[in-house]
Amino acid sequence: MRVLDRSVYVGPSHYARFPVIRLELDLGELEAWPTGRLGAGFVDALAAALPGLAEHGCSYREPGGFFRRMREGEGTWLGHVLEHVAIELQNIAGEDVTFGKTRSIDGRPGHYTVVYEFAQRDEGVAAGELGMRLLGSLLPAGLREAGAVPEGWSWAAARDEFIRFAQRRALGPSTASLVRAAEARGIPWLRLNDQSLVQLGHGRYQQRIQATVTGRTPHIAVELASDKEETNRILGSLGLPVPRQELVQSAEAAVRAASRIGFPVVTKPYNGNHGRGISIRLTSDAEVASGFAIAREHSRSVIVETFLEGDDHRLLVVNGELIAATRRTPGHVVGDGVHTVAALIDLVNQDPRRGVGHEKVLTRIELDAQAATMLDRAGLTAASVPEAGRIVYLRSTANLSTGGTATDVTDIIHPDNRDMAVRAIRAIGLDVGGVDFLSTNIAESYRRIGGGICEVNAAPGFRMHVAPSEGTPRDAAGPVIDMLFPPGTPSRVPIAAITGTNGKTTTARMLAHVAKMAGYTPGLTTTDGVYIDGQRTVQGDMTGPVSARMVLADPQIDLAVLETARGGLLRAGMGVTEINVGAVLNVQSDHLGLKGIDTLEQLAEVKRVVIEIATDCAVLNADDPLTLRMSGYTDASNLCYVTMTPQHNFVREHVRAGGRACALEAGVNGQMITLYDKGSHIPLLWTHLIPATLEGRALHNVQNAMFAAAIAFSLGIKLDAIRQGLRTFDSTFFQAPGRMNVFDEHPFKVLFDYGHNAHAVAAMADLARRLDVAGRRIVVVAGPGDRRDEDIAAIAGAVAGRFDHYICRRDDQLRDRAPDEVPRLLARTLRAAGVPEASITVIPDEQDAIDAALRMGAAGDLLLIFADHLTRSWKQITKFRPAGAVEAPAAQVPAVPVAPPPVEAATLPVLSLEGLIRDERGIRYAPEGED
Repeated sequence: MRVLDRSVYVGPSHYARFPVIRLELDLGELEAWPTGRLGAGFVDALAAALPGLAEHGCSYREPGGFFRRMREGEGTWLGHVLEHVAIELQNIAGEDVTFGKTRSIDGRPGHYTVVYEFAQRDEGVAAGELGMRLLGSLLPAGLREAGAVPEGWSWAAARDEFIRFAQRRALGPSTASLVRAAEARGIPWLRLNDQSLVQLGHGRYQQRIQATVTGRTPHIAVELASDKEETNRILGSLGLPVPRQELVQSAEAAVRAASRIGFPVVTKPYNGNHGRGISIRLTSDAEVASGFAIAREHSRSVIVETFLEGDDHRLLVVNGELIAATRRTPGHVVGDGVHTVAALIDLVNQDPRRGVGHEKVLTRIELDAQAATMLDRAGLTAASVPEAGRIVYLRSTANLSTGGTATDVTDIIHPDNRDMAVRAIRAIGLDVGGVDFLSTNIAESYRRIGGGICEVNAAPGFRMHVAPSEGTPRDAAGPVIDMLFPPGTPSRVPIAAITGTNGKTTTARMLAHVAKMAGYTPGLTTTDGVYIDGQRTVQGDMTGPVSARMVLADPQIDLAVLETARGGLLRAGMGVTEINVGAVLNVQSDHLGLKGIDTLEQLAEVKRVVIEIATDCAVLNADDPLTLRMSGYTDASNLCYVTMTPQHNFVREHVRAGGRACALEAGVNGQMITLYDKGSHIPLLWTHLIPATLEGRALHNVQNAMFAAAIAFSLGIKLDAIRQGLRTFDSTFFQAPGRMNVFDEHPFKVLFDYGHNAHAVAAMADLARRLDVAGRRIVVVAGPGDRRDEDIAAIAGAVAGRFDHYICRRDDQLRDRAPDEVPRLLARTLRAAGVPEASITVIPDEQDAIDAALRMGAAGDLLLIFADHLTRSWKQITKFRPAGAVEAPAAQVPAVPVAPPPVEAATLPVLSLEGLIRDERGIRYAPEGED
């Protein structure tokens, strides 16, 4: 049993709308060993290892259903078992995940797609790996693969280590409670590191938290709370109850301070936290010296202070109001006169509420060095049998993380004690703070029975309040979120996501430009980088979930435009769980045969994710049947159809029903982009007034402009801003690189485009035919090497018969093709389509091919150049200096024509322009990024 491939989907994908992991699994010989054949021993062993599987309903949708499925008949296959094991492993680590599905792969016996939900990426991956190892260990010896289970491997040890591993990467209980409170209020969040730094909200509306410290917590207040001596002095100066204390740096000084203060005393680190290094009720010089040494492990300076009698209480104050009060009890056992201390600890740890670390609401009590010290003080050992009813403390502090328990006392706290806590937090200056208060009775005023503040915490834990051992759970996180986001305060920026085979980059750029004209500060992700307010901040193909998070984390933006490509969706899913407007422009043949996507229908299912998570509006191309069918898969409150066919019957009925649409309508002055919504007819803009459409001739950009207008309208952008944005957006290389760029400073005109599939190439070829050209039409055509042969042939077919001369090239990246394989395939297709052999030239290298085309160009000609390396190729075009008009390609370019039909394509000569770039002009073209 082997994992052949793994994909981690961090957001919505075609598998689920939440994060999942997909495994491609090869069972090998285990395909012949379903659980029914493996026998009851295998199932029983798995049940013993993971008892929680008994709660899995599987297809029976009731507890016990999964085990029933394993036992009945032939049972189920191990891919399905692995799915449930990976889910249950995360459950025992404290994660609430339930979703999974396993399917066999058609035509590949023994191969399965296993999909399961995860909460943390690393934990989810590790769950799959540990699940594989567990299943391998339970197989009969004859079926175990060599090395699948290491020598001496222990399931119990591996399970506990996995839980600890998961918890080291999980959000802590306090941070998790804040995240849940934000989710309950519809506030999005992003985890910014592997610890507890979290962004709540998007863009300019974001707030940040780190555990329970907020972005509004004053730094000086945190510093004061960390300085226990200064905190004590400030609170004491205000008349608040605090113990006497001294700061020391040596054991001798600690002993002297204790004598001055008076025994018993407490020693604690100067700037410690979580109860680390604290020793209490010290009654002798030796104990003080020992306590100093323990505290010194955590801080260079140590505080010696009066020991106050009473129970330890944590009083939580948020935004000037006491939210919760909890009495904390150190980890302990209660004697029964029968069991030893060690046995009593084991009994306490059997409480299902106790787990490893923060796995559950309580933490297991450990019999460690600190416990041994406490037992020694009590005159006991781990083997002692305490008398019935005797409380044996195993910790000196009451922290839950060391096995303590918590009892909610919010309802009984005395008003004086409540006011005292609020005053203390205000005195330090914290927005969220915890007061550690010792009192024999929290229901009595400290003014009457005494008590004292021993510490103020700038990052108080919430676990004891939200999940106390006894008493009423309190919503500690909600008031923090309400403080950061008062009711009515925005937390989200409008988000538009755009996908499709062609046009998405131009449409996304148009929309971002429209938004900027409307006064927004847009964040934009595209195939060439991330743009913030029109400035590129990151270069590269940024159309996946990482770039989406990058934009939404930027504190400047107030609107996001996400170009969403097939590759990112297939590799990692979406970067957000929901968007306002989703648009699918078209679904055409491109990238088929890659990543398990072999048909247009499968490709449409992948791209459909964008409109599945749209909440406000789904914008769909009514002229594309595959796109039109997506309308049944969205929960968006509005559907907007885009059509270039005014007589579209379906759209007409939609409009008559009050629906939203964007249509192209003919008028006396040309073609008008028109919006319909709720019965209103809104003429928007003549297409010839949009520079990017080349006076309306570039129909593909007319359609792109229609989509940009429909999306902008659905985002609530005003009509005048949409008009202004479209009228000022052009297709220059600097505004839309590789998207129908025009260069007309040579005697001939150059159209420059990134088109790399038949649909995009056909759109540009159609434009070339629509333009008035006095001379010849010349095209430089190519196809990506990772496309299927039929896709490359379709590219050649899209230009065949529309040009006077064809130069066939390849991309720099061969992608497992021979150096001249792609251009020869293009040439062969052109020849089969009836293109004269003298009109075809094969020049494999991109730079050589472009140079040859430029040298062919004469006054009045039109050159359509499809490029892959955009910046380099554009510089080559703009820096070219023609020596003079070229009358005929044969006279100027030493091209070798395509071989005649009787000659096999494999013998087709290839033109080499070695040295041609370095001619008498001495021109050398700079690589990308150089001038």
